Amino acid sequence: MTVSATKKDFMIVNMGPHHPSMHGVLRLIVTLDGEDVIDCEPILGYLHRGMEKIAENRTIIQYLPYVTRWDYLATMFTEAITVNAPEQLENVQVPKRASYIRVIMLELSRIASHLLWLGPFMADIGAQTPFFYILRERELIYDLFEAATGMRMMHNYFRIGGVAADLPYGWIDKCLDFCDYFLAGIAEYQKLITRNPIFLERVEGVGIIGGEEAINWGLSGPMLRASGIQWDLRQIDNYECYNEFDWEVQWQKEGDSLARYLVRIGEMRESIKIIQQALEGIPGGPYENLEVRRFDRAKNSEWNAFEYKFISKKPSPNFELSKQELYVRVEAPKGELGIFLIGDNSVFPWRWKIRPPGFINLQILPQLVKRMKLADIMTILGSIDIIMGEVDR
Repeated sequence: MTVSATKKDFMIVNMGPHHPSMHGVLRLIVTLDGEDVIDCEPILGYLHRGMEKIAENRTIIQYLPYVTRWDYLATMFTEAITVNAPEQLENVQVPKRASYIRVIMLELSRIASHLLWLGPFMADIGAQTPFFYILRERELIYDLFEAATGMRMMHNYFRIGGVAADLPYGWIDKCLDFCDYFLAGIAEYQKLITRNPIFLERVEGVGIIGGEEAINWGLSGPMLRASGIQWDLRQIDNYECYNEFDWEVQWQKEGDSLARYLVRIGEMRESIKIIQQALEGIPGGPYENLEVRRFDRAKNSEWNAFEYKFISKKPSPNFELSKQELYVRVEAPKGELGIFLIGDNSVFPWRWKIRPPGFINLQILPQLVKRMKLADIMTILGSIDIIMGEVDR
């Protein structure tokens, strides 16, 4: 029996499902011709927990502890979008101080997320040392979170109309000290990584995405900005009080894995700039909407329906979502995190659609790894920065 000379023997390899501590439980079915990747099919769903359906039979305040389990490395952003949606739907005003506190927390969370992207990304391509460095800095951010919110990772800190508690005494000074220390840390990373010839060999020219291609695939965040598109929702949507600070959108035009790395390193530096300005300019006053209304109220008034409704400094169980719909988005570390919310004159949302950045960004992976080497898969997958918690929801 003779085998035709034209037939290629392709090898099909399973990469994963990876351990949850890496990028989450992702499985890749890779078709190989020797070392060359012919095809790659991502298999999702191992971390699906029905987050959208759960939202439909929980009040917003009941649902808040769940949302930190989408992207468990940037938990403040999932909380922010969860309270921003009902705030915009019901036109709830957020006090200035609360808005400043939110911005500080969001930017600290962005740095923590980028740090925990950088460590495993470097480990993926064979450099172990940065992993220990990033844990050192990330620990300091988590100390700040713990002091302000009582929790290191799953904070449950944002509330409709403000935040759950004011910043404790001495926290602002502690945070300013961290900012000064961390700027030196970023310089250390750049010295260690950015001009390292082995690192450059692994990432330069690998996984190139053009600007038009990035837009067509619906990419967002560092994936989009590394392809030469200056699109940052903090500047475009002007949510919270970002328009009061002086900072720049980080972008590169090469569109490869190195460009994505440079964008994220630059974003950490810009985040520190925003945090420092917010800490120095933070106004006094109430930290949540309820306090504002309490201050406005006449002294010694009768016990009224309003006090009964807000008996515990939180929106009450009967905070209703009116019958309308809207889409709200924030610039999360991984891209555009959005919620499509439909109210139904009920305490529960009628529909709660999550638009996770990781899920959209992951779709381009099969195209990027085709005709690359097997070893480049981890470089490209790492540079996309996915967390399967938000991909599978």
